[in-house]
Amino acid sequence: MKKFHLIVNNNFKEKNKSKFFIKTELQCILNLYAKMVSNGSWKDYSFSSGNKEVSFNVYQRASERPVLKIAKNLKPNYFNEKFFIKDKDGNVIKKSQNLDQLINKTSWNKLRLIK
Repeated sequence: MKKFHLIVNNNFKEKNKSKFFIKTELQCILNLYAKMVSNGSWKDYSFSSGNKEVSFNVYQRASERPVLKIAKNLKPNYFNEKFFIKDKDGNVIKKSQNLDQLINKTSWNKLRLIK
């Protein structure tokens, strides 16, 4: 005879679902990436994930470290720290609660990539 277990409040799928960018966030980031590649500013990208954040890393050349990171904070301390942009040293340039506002309000042409 087989034993059956009743699982109540199984939140396993919901927890794993939020560990990456959702479709609208990723579409917004990739639209920005396409614009900057056609502009000639950005050359390559990668994704990295951890327990605290998921980031879209931008490379100017084939270098070891990314020059910019657009990150989603999975465990924010404050409401406006959900999305942020970091430079290559890890300093936060801008942060916001909404990714669309963060990308649209940042003047990417004035933001210079340091070699």
